[in-house]
Order: sequence, then structure tokens, then C-alpha cells
Amino acid sequence: MVEIIALLPAHNEAAGIRRAVENLKSQTVPPARIIAVVDNCTDDTAAIALDAGAEVFETVGNVHKKAGALNQALEVLLPALSDEALVLVQDADSALDRPFLENAGRTLDDQRYGAVGGTFRGSGGAGFVGHLQRNEYARYARDVRRLKGKCLVVTGTAAVLRVTTIREISAARMTGTLPPGDGRGGVYDTSVLTEDNELTFAIRHLGHSVLSPVGCTLETEVMTSWRELSAQRLRWKRGALENCFQYGMTRITWPYWGRQVLSLFGVLVTAIYLAAIAYAAVTHQLTVQPLWLAVTGIFIMERLVTVSDRGWKYMLPAALLYELVYDMFLQIVHARAFTAALLRHQRRW
Repeated sequence: MVEIIALLPAHNEAAGIRRAVENLKSQTVPPARIIAVVDNCTDDTAAIALDAGAEVFETVGNVHKKAGALNQALEVLLPALSDEALVLVQDADSALDRPFLENAGRTLDDQRYGAVGGTFRGSGGAGFVGHLQRNEYARYARDVRRLKGKCLVVTGTAAVLRVTTIREISAARMTGTLPPGDGRGGVYDTSVLTEDNELTFAIRHLGHSVLSPVGCTLETEVMTSWRELSAQRLRWKRGALENCFQYGMTRITWPYWGRQVLSLFGVLVTAIYLAAIAYAAVTHQLTVQPLWLAVTGIFIMERLVTVSDRGWKYMLPAALLYELVYDMFLQIVHARAFTAALLRHQRRW
């Protein structure tokens, strides 16, 4: 097995960094080095990481959050790494299943792939909003599995990249083949909201494929409130939109453009649907139609089947269609993202 270096970008992750480090040490193929990339922390993240057995790399003057922290670490580490080595980048609030790195390394034996990512489950807690996210993640994992690992994004929760791919990205940023990022050949683009999505674009534009193998699974934290979830999804959606504009329409980006168009269509249809229901209720014209009953039945079956990974305890409640609340919530967030991108509102993260 080739050498694997694990990087854990961490900003005030004292609560979870020990679990992340110990989880990596228990992998069926453990990494040769585990490095906590400690960024502007005001808690005991660094001390806990050291005590758990990790090395600590502390950023200096970083104002570009996760992307900037990783660029600083990679700038120091890359010159000493062999071309055969692999780099794992994992969020400190995530925990890989034990065979993750073994399966990732086996997949990357195939030279077609420049990087692999993981499919994730939501951690426990956070009440109703946490439950909804866990259902959502179960559906996403099911879709990826059915597509045999085909994915649109190498998720930032955990990704394994070839060192040769990382070096190629850095060089391409310097020559202008890819967007310049920090202008110094940094692997991650510090100007974007969604660095993992942009990195996937970069990898694929350089001719490499990406995959989320069935055996690369993990658990990640869920957002604990509607406010946090709204901020997260607004950043994801707006970032994805801006990445599309950043790269333009290419043979790589057209499926991503298609998803954005479909998403916008969904927002418009939802708005029209809700307006029609409100109008019918006000004018006392609400009636039950066989067609819409049939459509509702199909929708209920879809809700049941797609959450089957979580078992009957979660399948049966899904038939109550309470998740429509979540769907409406996400549509509102998407509408906000489209509006913010169109009007070029100031971005906050």
C-alpha cells in the first residue's frame, strides 16, 4: 500500500478532534502521518490533537479559512512527498469507517482516477432538523451506490487525492489553465465559497475522473439548528452557482449547469404550486382529484423506498410526508442563493 498522509483542517474543533485522530489510527490501512492543520483556534484543538497522537501544523496569518489553511500546509508538505503518495483531506468533525483508506487506495490503483471521495451518514442528535438531514444523507448515499460511485463532487468531508494530481492542479493554476486561486499556485481556490466543488471541477478539467466508491463511507456532523442549516446550504448552493460561472460552459460543466437549471425550475414550480393552493383555499375551490391522489401515492412510495437504508423505523414515518417541510425549506434557501448570486450580494461565510 502506498504512503497516505492525512490532513485534518481544524478551527476550534476541540470537541471532535480526538475522535477524528483515533479513528484514523484504527483504519485497516492507517495513514503514515496524521497532521492536524490548526487554523486560528481559540480553544484546545492543538493540545488535544497532539495528545491523541497527531502532528500539528499551525497556520500563520491565514484569512482564507479552510482553503487557505490547506494551501499553507500543502505548500510545506508537497516538496517532500513522493509521486506515489496519497493525501487524505478530512474534516475534523467527521469519522471514517475503518476500511475507508484501504478502499480509497485500492480504487486509486486505477490511474483513471485523480481523487476519490466518501459518502456520509449524519451523526446523531440535533432533534428534528438532525433527523431530516440524516434522511437526506441516506438518500444521497443510496443514489451514489446505485450509480456505482459516480458522483458530481468529491465531498469536502473526506477526499483522497493523488500527489501527482495535486501538483498538476498547482501548476495549472500558475499557468492559467485553471482559475488562479490564491495566485501562488495554491491547490485550493481561496476566492470561492465551495472549495471542494471547485477542486472537483479542476480535477476533471485536467482529464481525471472522480469516484465515491461503495466502501468509502463515513459519519459527519449535522447542523444543529435551522439557522445553521440555512447558512450551510446557502453557501453550498451559491458556491455551486458561482463555480459554474467561473468555469463557463464546457464539456465538464454542462451537467452541473443542467442541475442548476432544474433547481431553478423547481423553485419556480414550487412557488406557483403554493400560490395556486393559497388561491384555491381563499376562493374555496379546493377539491380532491384522482390524478393528484395518484401522484401523491407515487411520492409517498418514493419517500419510503429511498430512505430504506435507515430501516423500517424511519421508512414508515416518511409516509406522513412531513419531509415536505424540509423540501420547502431547501427551496426557499435555493431561491435566496439564486437571488444573491444574481444581485451579487456580499458573500459571508
